[in-house]
Amino acid sequence: MSEREELSFEHRLLLRQLELKDYKEVKEIMEIVYSSIDGAWTRKEFSNLLKKFPEGQICIEDNGKVVAAALSIIVDYDEYGDKHTYEQIIDKGSFKTHDPEGDTLYGIDVFVHPDYRNLRLGRRLYDARKEICEKLNLRGIIAGGRIPGYKDYANKLTPAKYIEMVRNKELSDPVLSFQLSNDFHVRRILKGYLPDDKDSRAYATLLEWINVYYEEQEKNKLIGGKKTVVRIGIVQWQMRAIKDIDDFMQQVEFFVDTVSSYKSDIVMFPEFFNAPLMALSNEDTPSEAIRSMAEYTEEIRERMIHLALSYNINIIAGSMPEYYDNKLYNVSYLCRRDGTYDSQYKLHVTPDESHYWGMRGGHKLKIFDTDIGKIGILICYDVEFPELARMLSDMDMKILFVPFWTDTKNAYLRVRLCAQARAIENECYVAITGSVGNLPKVENMDIQYSQSAVFSPSDFAFPHDAVVAEATPNTEMTLIADLDLDLLKDLNTAGSVRNLKDRRRDLYNLSWVMRKDE
Repeated sequence: MSEREELSFEHRLLLRQLELKDYKEVKEIMEIVYSSIDGAWTRKEFSNLLKKFPEGQICIEDNGKVVAAALSIIVDYDEYGDKHTYEQIIDKGSFKTHDPEGDTLYGIDVFVHPDYRNLRLGRRLYDARKEICEKLNLRGIIAGGRIPGYKDYANKLTPAKYIEMVRNKELSDPVLSFQLSNDFHVRRILKGYLPDDKDSRAYATLLEWINVYYEEQEKNKLIGGKKTVVRIGIVQWQMRAIKDIDDFMQQVEFFVDTVSSYKSDIVMFPEFFNAPLMALSNEDTPSEAIRSMAEYTEEIRERMIHLALSYNINIIAGSMPEYYDNKLYNVSYLCRRDGTYDSQYKLHVTPDESHYWGMRGGHKLKIFDTDIGKIGILICYDVEFPELARMLSDMDMKILFVPFWTDTKNAYLRVRLCAQARAIENECYVAITGSVGNLPKVENMDIQYSQSAVFSPSDFAFPHDAVVAEATPNTEMTLIADLDLDLLKDLNTAGSVRNLKDRRRDLYNLSWVMRKDE
């Protein structure tokens, strides 16, 4: 065989939009595929569909010949609901049901020439449909799916049992098995969807694929919408001697100014970053010194709110001691750039914090709504308790911020390794930052160890080591990192593993038990 003859057997596949001139080849395929139902559409019906929604009609050609196609329209799904028929959707081939302002892509048909079914062309068409759905910002794809394999089991199984066995891979159906493998799920069973479909016994599955990138449209929302790429800044803070609170705030403002100049959306300081203020007190014991430092907390918070407004950046003010009702707490303040603020108390107190300072744990876990999405804050030791991050994840947290203070490397590694685990378990980003340097006159906080970092889940779309950025150990510096929130959506639905979706809720659950006196 000559080289030219060999080339004639090679495939040349092209994915493109259908045109009216393709009708003859489309009809040929439909006559073969749907010989047991109604065969092909008329030329007028095909033309109607192209006029209504040309972008939704796609095909794959091989060496210039159409060998597979997918047809769809846009509908306002609330008008039809879950109980409808195929005829209602296509409106007798007029497709007047197509609504450019609708919210759902409705899959009218997918067919592949039998000679090409070993090339996985159906998967290519489904992927192209999903791309259309995402680009048009539609909620998802709905389709009525035949179950032709049911004809062999109709006398033994109900449609529901048959579908369950196909889902569990105990049986295989030429249509349903393919659809399930393409991330569609069965929403319900339709009776009488295609009355002439004898193989399916007139039953069909109502299938749904959810577009995780869908964004609810807000009228006239030209500015101020939620970001999909967030720039964060974290400060690895040098502990140093200070003269007074103004000297301390001058250092704080320097870093806020610096991180803001890089157009960051948020900046985080470490746990007890205001510890140098303890050296200003004349108290004899650590417990008295930290209570003296707590007197500055309210002023620092107010000045942080002012900085957030002035520099147009959200600020996580590390953590600071707060003393009221004769009780000492460790609290982190979120100072938003719109002038509002909120707080998260440290829930778990370390043995040293209890022994030296008499510190207590808080009682509430919060999720924070911000202009960069939903975030959580866990102070140091709290990140070592996986239940907290999982509860925040169930509240749709996308980024977890962990201000910490550790004195030695082994203490630091407890925080770091647990933070990395939280990122993987909860399919979120986790940022950690601590302090470096020494404070000779501050008992129980005299040495520091830190290597600030930003962690991601571990999958192909993220850095190979699941570390977005990390600082030089024990050196004062800042980290700036861009976090793509859309990658988290994709991970949740199509990741190599899906920690959140694959939980065995039939075996266990997680609940918050609030103290009765709170």
